[in-house]
Amino acid sequence: MPSRSASSARTRNSLTEFLPSSPRRHLEAQRAAQSRLNGFLRALGLIVGFFLLWAVLEWAALKIPGLERVEVRDLFIPWSMLVSVVVATYVMLRLVEKRPWSTVGLDRPAASPRTLLRGVAFGGLTIGVASLVLLAFHQLQIQRSIPGSWWGAAERSSAILLPAAFWEELFFRGYAFSVLRRAAGWRTALVVTSIAFGLIHAGNPGADAESILAVTVAGFFLGIILLATRSLYAAGIAHFAWNWVMAVALHIEVSGMTSAYPDYRTIETGPDWLTGGPWGPEGGLAAVVAMFVGIFYLYGRYLGRMEWKA
Repeated sequence: MPSRSASSARTRNSLTEFLPSSPRRHLEAQRAAQSRLNGFLRALGLIVGFFLLWAVLEWAALKIPGLERVEVRDLFIPWSMLVSVVVATYVMLRLVEKRPWSTVGLDRPAASPRTLLRGVAFGGLTIGVASLVLLAFHQLQIQRSIPGSWWGAAERSSAILLPAAFWEELFFRGYAFSVLRRAAGWRTALVVTSIAFGLIHAGNPGADAESILAVTVAGFFLGIILLATRSLYAAGIAHFAWNWVMAVALHIEVSGMTSAYPDYRTIETGPDWLTGGPWGPEGGLAAVVAMFVGIFYLYGRYLGRMEWKA
């Protein structure tokens, strides 16, 4: 049985057919403007809800002995942010709009092993190939460092990088992306969220105009992965694989952030504009070129899937 809202929408559409063309265009423009406004307000609801929930978790953490230690805080913060954005997404998507998880690419088919492997390949291979080219031309160099446990450092870095990647994807390319996509189209959603993604990294150590621009391109790259696969899981695992290759495999900075580098580390020997300098390879031209190759490939191959109606 059709819902009352669906019946009302069909009634409104049928009535506009009998209006003269000019008033009909005016009415359609009003509806489009109202749709964009509603999308903006819903995205704002997610943002406000996220920060409120995160503030509550941070306040609660202050009451727990031991959480003030730096090594514990480094683990707690990304996980608390992930929990906050998951709850905010659930409230806005499922309770407010009553839409299915497929609207944001979080349904069961979106988490299929094949889709996840594609995400790993898109993220890991793109930055991996760019870094290998820099190593081959001696623009990056691997040096010995203080001996330690590679596995221990890998486990800790992974426990931080995994929630960090997924909270960013949920925040920028999850519910907010979906409402912008439905209100103004996927291209507008891609541009707006990618610029916001770049700007939020302006507070990272060593950030400058070049690195922020590179992160903005990364936003387009991850957004195209989402649209091509219709899977936020794929975008999240691509993000994680990208960061994992730099932090765990290469032992090099990620978005200006450093971590433990036992046994060896990778340093930049070429110009900063090419290697990314203290920001890490993702801030240099080599990674930007690799991302554009990925963007053009995905756009050309999966353009039809990007007109996402859910």
